[in-house]
Amino acid sequence: MQGNPTFMEKAIALAVENVTSGNGGPFGAVIVRDGHIVATGANQVTSSNDPTAHAEITAIRNACRELNSFSLAGCHLYTSCEPCPMCLAATYWARCEAIFYGSSAADATAAGFDDAHLYREVALPHDQRSIPIHNLLPRQAMASFDAWRAHASRIDY
Repeated sequence: MQGNPTFMEKAIALAVENVTSGNGGPFGAVIVRDGHIVATGANQVTSSNDPTAHAEITAIRNACRELNSFSLAGCHLYTSCEPCPMCLAATYWARCEAIFYGSSAADATAAGFDDAHLYREVALPHDQRSIPIHNLLPRQAMASFDAWRAHASRIDY
């Protein structure tokens, strides 16, 4: 599968504009379906004080709103840089069909954006992670799944 350079150019332009305008980091993203741009996004972490407001997440949120759906099946993500673990997971959850990226994770690291520690943390057992993670009230927590299974009008995803 080959990507369309025009959409990557748009993602890169969004990233550059985001930096030069002072709105956030050097990341831009475009969601495309059937050869048309559905939505765009740029990094807004510092401008919105939201650590999850990466370009890809912003574009996914905008595309879902535009399409009135939590599924972006049939869509392609064009992003100025290889997605971090959070953005990669969000792209999978959104069911995008393909990801095209410009700069690599190594390029991001060289610019001061290093996600390697996140990949290492996820691979560690819970008791070895740098942020403690503990299981608490697991039986009681099953109530939400019981309610989900019993809810006749649920929308499976």
